[in-house]
Amino acid sequence: MSQRAHLDRVLGPVSATCIVIGAIIGVGIFLSPGKVVRLTGDGDLALIAWVIGGAIAMLGALTFAELGGMYTRSGAHYATLRDSYGPVGGFLYVFCNSTLIQCGGAVIMSIVCANNLQYLFDGASPSGGDTKTLLIASALIVALAVNNIVGVRFGATIQNVTVFSKVATLTAVVLMAAFLVPAVPPTFVEPQAKTSGTAMSMVFAALVPVLFAYGGWQHALWIGGEIKNPKKNIPFALIGGVGIVIVVYLFANWAYMHVLGDGSDMALASTIAADTVERLAQGDFARIAAALVAVSAFGVLNASYLSSPRLLYGMSRDGRFFSPFALVHNKFHTPYWSIVLISGLGLVMLWLAKEQGVDFMLNGVVMVEAIFMLLTGLAVIVLRRKRPDAERPVRVLWYPVVPILFVLGEGLVIFGAFLDPKYRNASYVGLVWLVVAGVVYLAFFRNAPSLNAMEEGRE
Repeated sequence: MSQRAHLDRVLGPVSATCIVIGAIIGVGIFLSPGKVVRLTGDGDLALIAWVIGGAIAMLGALTFAELGGMYTRSGAHYATLRDSYGPVGGFLYVFCNSTLIQCGGAVIMSIVCANNLQYLFDGASPSGGDTKTLLIASALIVALAVNNIVGVRFGATIQNVTVFSKVATLTAVVLMAAFLVPAVPPTFVEPQAKTSGTAMSMVFAALVPVLFAYGGWQHALWIGGEIKNPKKNIPFALIGGVGIVIVVYLFANWAYMHVLGDGSDMALASTIAADTVERLAQGDFARIAAALVAVSAFGVLNASYLSSPRLLYGMSRDGRFFSPFALVHNKFHTPYWSIVLISGLGLVMLWLAKEQGVDFMLNGVVMVEAIFMLLTGLAVIVLRRKRPDAERPVRVLWYPVVPILFVLGEGLVIFGAFLDPKYRNASYVGLVWLVVAGVVYLAFFRNAPSLNAMEEGRE
């Protein structure tokens, strides 16, 4: 095993777009809709939250498109924050992303996949946090980590297949809702739990699960070193992928509400797609829906291990993280130590938090990620000043209005994370972890020589 000079560019525009779509459409659209209804207490407000979240995601895609054209190395998100705010900015993001954001997200995805697999074989939802669920979720994490160590082509193939299947699943649910009559009338009753306050504050609180469902468009920046013709295909993947997801999500939420109503049936549904299908058709259709949701969760979990280790790899090559994580496997050409670290931490978090901690992790993960998304949006403006002559194949439309609106949108998400009293402490835990990241940087990497001057441009 030895370090190679570069990763291979093997991903075309379709694969890159599928990675974006696959990283977004996953557990969120099957987990968040009920939580959004619980927080807003009203179907109309819930849809408003989804529209606002989609607008923030598209603003983010338009903003990140310029950055994706500028930075085409793997780990480009790290390089963006490094060049904008200095080495500490890039380090804080990659550290928090690798040890909190991606690990917490992987735990949530693996649990949802495990639950739906059990529904498929047992015909009923499993009891929360049972050992069987945790063992299945652990096996999924290990299997996908190994698969992505073996090679990026294998990971991309899984991604393409699962993307088309999950879009087909949601499309089928929407068509069934449009043409079939529910066997049981939908309920329109007051949800059991909602955020106290004005309608607007409820929408802000609901942006946390909404943005969890929409999150993932930035993955295209993380694997820039393995995308063919990145200056063209990264922006294409970002904008095209997010646009498709917005349309799919709005129709899916309409289908859920049309069949289940916007009351307790939807608010408390743990397998919302299967519940929706069960109301519309008899037989094993609910099990089929559960199977397809499991495939969807499997795909987004795979996207996490396909792209996020490239951030650690990029920072390690820059001399700002421990050197083993800059190694690429001599045979498989993948950053294997980064994959091992992220999957290992995910297993630890899975067994510590268990299923009861899903909503807690979701709140903390989204809040911390929103801080760095906000900083990345500002980075477009900062880099226009610091690097005015840099090549920009794609420029943000309506600059600086679009990045400023995106920054404001992410600010609303951060604000909303503190509005849910039940999981507010998760946001404080996220802030503490930022401090921990700062301490690690000061202890080990404050005086580390940066290698970006030597490495920039080799890929």
